[in-house]
Amino acid sequence: MNKNIPNILTLSRFVLIPFIILSLAYDKFLLAFIFLTVSALTDVLDGFIARKFNLISDFGKLMDPLADKSTQLAILVTLALKHTPQGEPIIPLWIMFIIALKEVMMVAGASFLYGKETVVSSKWYGKLTTVLFYVAIVSSLVIFYFKLSFRFDTYIYYLGLAMTVFSLIMYFKDFYAEGYFKDINKTK
Repeated sequence: MNKNIPNILTLSRFVLIPFIILSLAYDKFLLAFIFLTVSALTDVLDGFIARKFNLISDFGKLMDPLADKSTQLAILVTLALKHTPQGEPIIPLWIMFIIALKEVMMVAGASFLYGKETVVSSKWYGKLTTVLFYVAIVSSLVIFYFKLSFRFDTYIYYLGLAMTVFSLIMYFKDFYAEGYFKDINKTK
């Protein structure tokens, strides 16, 4: 098996981002759902192939979560800029800003540690947060495609937001427990 297949699948998710965003921008919710589903399937497939055939790489450990975060943030920003028929943003801007701040902090931290030749793998709580936001995004697409009046997606975004804060706390706790912060202080 070609050792680059998981990384190619990961990189394909970056390619899908503009297609998802354009579909959302033009209210093509079904098309956005299809592109998002393809993106999610490549995410599952790249991880499965990498683990099954022992093709795990530092590049994949870094780029896989970056692809997730990039896809998620691009969609969340787009949905925060789009409005419901009542004139409200689909996602409240303050939720999007908190999520964006957490993701920027995580990417900056991972980049710093990668520069120190340390790659931090994703944890269950980070993966659960990603899944919750994907469920919330798909819920938004369903609501607007079928023009439903009950906004159940809002509750899922709140749950995802709670997991975002929990994940950030847990990652900092894990970084501290692993001694990453001590290593930072030694380099000063």
